[in-house]
Amino acid sequence: MADKIFENNQVSIIGEIVSDFQYSHEVYGEGFYMVDVSVSRLSNFVDYIPVMVSERLIDVTGDYIGRYVYIGGQFRSFNRHEEKKNRLVLSVFARELEIMEDAGDESASNQIFLDGYICKESVYRKTPLGREIADLLVAVNRSYGKSDYIPCICWGRNARFASGFAVGTHVQIWGRIQSREYVKKISETEVEQRTAYEVSVSKIEFLE
Repeated sequence: MADKIFENNQVSIIGEIVSDFQYSHEVYGEGFYMVDVSVSRLSNFVDYIPVMVSERLIDVTGDYIGRYVYIGGQFRSFNRHEEKKNRLVLSVFARELEIMEDAGDESASNQIFLDGYICKESVYRKTPLGREIADLLVAVNRSYGKSDYIPCICWGRNARFASGFAVGTHVQIWGRIQSREYVKKISETEVEQRTAYEVSVSKIEFLE
């Protein structure tokens, strides 16, 4: 069962470590730390992806900034309560970690596969230039009755296809994790720069 759960949410990224390890929490005596990894797109844009790492995978006191790393794991979510409502927080949970000498094959540096269910009505829209977009929220089962809720964005033909999916539709998605900066209005006089994370979909299929 655990293997099947692992198979429905698979991430592999290769990138550059750009932060120190910051303590997050502890579970049964095992410490977990957050680290930021920059991953280049073929367009030369850079995504900054937060990764949660166990202290058992690497010496979290070491200085690895500037080093390349391979991460294999899952894209996970949890709800953080703030400003009187919940905010979805996303990160890559590392199951494997390997320090590398160079960036390796950049075309394979950011890959994700999800097998889950549409859990919110899709939002279809067009950009001012006429590009079609569909926003999806996909629930992916985890062990112990938990689920991860992963925002996904489809373009063009995939957006038209996905816009017709009903809530509860079983889908499989292939794509990449991307980061996107936006401005959050905190009050009438205050705004905050934030980063959102989502899956940019390259292929989507629905299962009967």
